[in-house]
Amino acid sequence: MGRIIKALILLMIAGFIGLSVYAYVGDLAPAQTEVTKPVVLNAGD
Repeated sequence: MGRIIKALILLMIAGFIGLSVYAYVGDLAPAQTEVTKPVVLNAGD
């Protein structure tokens, strides 16, 4: 029973570290650029 609790605590610590790293690195947003494209309306008429 003690091994299971130790394993769960280890998994919780690893998950917390992984979440912290993701929060730190995952905030890298891509550079945004404006894209314009002409649209043809009523092309069938």
